[in-house]
Amino acid sequence: MRVFLSADIEGTAGIARWEEARAQESCHQYFKEQMSREVAAACRGALAAGADEVVIKDAHGPASTIIPSYLPKNVRIIRGWFGSPQLMMDGLDRTFDMVVCTGYHSAASWDGNPLAHTINVSKVDRVAINGETCSEFMLNAYTAAYHNVPVVFVSGDKNLCQRSSEFIPGLTTVSTLEGIGNASLSIHPETAVEQIETGVKEAVLAHRTEVVKLPKHFSVDLRFKEQHLAYRAAQFPGASLAEAKTAHFESGDYMEVLRFLYFTI
Repeated sequence: MRVFLSADIEGTAGIARWEEARAQESCHQYFKEQMSREVAAACRGALAAGADEVVIKDAHGPASTIIPSYLPKNVRIIRGWFGSPQLMMDGLDRTFDMVVCTGYHSAASWDGNPLAHTINVSKVDRVAINGETCSEFMLNAYTAAYHNVPVVFVSGDKNLCQRSSEFIPGLTTVSTLEGIGNASLSIHPETAVEQIETGVKEAVLAHRTEVVKLPKHFSVDLRFKEQHLAYRAAQFPGASLAEAKTAHFESGDYMEVLRFLYFTI
C-alpha cells in the first residue's frame, strides 16, 4: 500500500503570522520544526496502519521546509519543485493508493485563518471552479481524482477541515487551529502531533476508496489583486478577461486547468 503525503505549513499548530512561514525570518525555525513533527506523525500513523511506502511532498514555499531527520527511516521525501502543473502534488500518480495532507489552510477570500490564501498570497484574491471558491486542498483533491486516488485525511485550520469534510464526505480531519480575525486559537503542538498520528492511522486502516468526482467541465475564474495580472493571464491560450481583475478559462480536462493556473500565477 502506497501513501502520498502533501505537506504545507500555514495549517500547522500555533501558526499566526506570515513571518512564521517565511524561511528568512528567525521565528520560522520553530514552525519548520513543528511542521516536520506533524509530518512525521502522519508517517508513523500510515506505517502503523500497514502502509508499505510513504512518499512525502514538501509543498510549502521553496519546498525544502521539512527537516528530513525528523522523519521515520522508511519514508521518502520530494524536496524542491518538479516544474510541473501538479505543484503541491508533484510525484503523485495512479500507483498510489491514497493521499494524506497535513498543515493545510483556508482559501483566499475565506476567513478561518489569518494566513488564508490560494497558491500565491501576493497575487491571488480568489480561485473559483464552476462558481465555487477553491482552496488548495480542493484543487489538490481534484488532482488526486485525476489519477483516480482517494484523499483520506487532512489536518489544518478548523474552517478548512469543516469545508473539506463537506467536499469529501467521510474524510478524516484534525483541526489544529481556528482563525479569529488576524489571530489564531490553537491546540497544543504535542496534542496536534498525537491527533494527527491517530487520525492518519484510522484513515489508512479504513482505506476508503471513493474518489472525488471530477466535473465534466471546468469553468475557472481567477481573480487577482491587481488588474494587470488578470490582463496578463488572459493572454493564456483559451483564456479571456472576465472583469478588470478576473481571468476566465474553460476546459473539460483538469490537467489543462492546472496548466492555466501554473502558467498564469
